[in-house]
Amino acid sequence: VQLQASGGGLVQPGGSLRLSCTASENTFSRYGVGWFRQAPGKEREFVVAISRKGGTTYYADSVKGRFTISRDNAKNTVYLQMNSLSPEDTAVYYCAADVKYTGTYYSPYEYDYWGQGTQVTVSS
Repeated sequence: VQLQASGGGLVQPGGSLRLSCTASENTFSRYGVGWFRQAPGKEREFVVAISRKGGTTYYADSVKGRFTISRDNAKNTVYLQMNSLSPEDTAVYYCAADVKYTGTYYSPYEYDYWGQGTQVTVSS
């Protein structure tokens, strides 16, 4: 599975961005999908995840109430709507596909395929 992340950019504090993660295969609905982020000098951290059909979502406490994940399996795409962005959200954002689906959605080791990352910079 090849994943293409897009939608990053420069935004002012308080602004919004929508990231997309598009898969190369029509079997995308078989996978859970997660978003992680990595800021300079920091470890990659879990942001949000969504189940195969989109009925269940999980959010890191730091983004709860501000970020929303959704998916459109007909388009092989997962979206991450990010609102009320702050400089602390600045990072490279990665989407990843979870084939094993063991339930440890918060761990990067759970995921089998990764997109290339898209830079999100929140600055005035």
